[in-house]
Amino acid sequence: MAVVRRNVLADADARSAYIRGVKLLKHENTSLTTVQFGIPGAANPVRTYDLFVIWHVFTMGTAVPPGGDPNLRNAAHRGPVFLPWHRIMLAWLEIHLQRVLGDASFGLPYWDWALDGTPPFPGGVANPAGSALWQNTPDGLGGQGTPIPSGGALAFDPNDAASFRVRLSGTSGGGLQQVPDRGLNRAFGQAEPFGSPTLPTVVDVLEAFNTLLEPHLATYDAAPYDRTSSGFRNRLEGFLGPGLHNQVHRWVGGDMGPASSPNDPVFFLHHCNVDRIWEGWMHANGRQYQPDQNAPLALLGHRIDDPLVSPFDPGGTPATPRMLLDVQNTYTYDVGVA
Repeated sequence: MAVVRRNVLADADARSAYIRGVKLLKHENTSLTTVQFGIPGAANPVRTYDLFVIWHVFTMGTAVPPGGDPNLRNAAHRGPVFLPWHRIMLAWLEIHLQRVLGDASFGLPYWDWALDGTPPFPGGVANPAGSALWQNTPDGLGGQGTPIPSGGALAFDPNDAASFRVRLSGTSGGGLQQVPDRGLNRAFGQAEPFGSPTLPTVVDVLEAFNTLLEPHLATYDAAPYDRTSSGFRNRLEGFLGPGLHNQVHRWVGGDMGPASSPNDPVFFLHHCNVDRIWEGWMHANGRQYQPDQNAPLALLGHRIDDPLVSPFDPGGTPATPRMLLDVQNTYTYDVGVA
């Protein structure tokens, strides 16, 4: 039976369960150590949650095609695989959360950031920093700061071994480093080009569905299958149009900026909403994907039947973009898009 993914802004129970599960995974040892991932320094245990940080950094540094520039296209971003790759990542986190929570019906909640980014009335001013998401309470994700304020569910307390802490971070060279345990960093609404003073709005999201005004948005992706492509994927990823996915990372700032952005649990709430928007687009435009398997080997890893290998694969058949186009039997969303 499909689980239901709910709006974290409207469902306090889902938000509380998510925070509880994240903290459990953050302190759950795996059988792996930092040495096995080539991370410099002493051999320290890698926690389950931090595996997702490692996975994201590693994949962002894997160029497509091999030997190319990962800043032009990599194994998870700046190309067609962006949406299915993050879909499988979310699915694995959801499975682990269900396990540690002991609740097979738990659905990963999403953050509808467009609601926070839209003024409450015409001519009004949006106040995304005042969202219920950022409450500094046991059922909120805390606000901004370096680190975020003490007292909230995700605050770091050096005297509390059970408190949330960042242990790994990305380097300027695209690798990973161990850091002394610290709290999360966030800096809302910083100036461009590295920040964004605003979140996307409801209008920005709906415009991505306007195939009458922009016919290319009825196609998932198109050559050259990178950050310059036309099509819906590039619009949602944020290199085409108002920003959407990329803009949210820039608005939150802090630990949401580098390749190690899964360090901030809001990463998964954000990408769950990105997945919800993609699901809504497929309802309107069909469960299509480009490129097909006949595309050149230079696109290996982004073609419809190329495997998306993850460090959490239990040894079965790896997922492919084709296998991830229809997930309605696994999960649904409480509210659709468009």
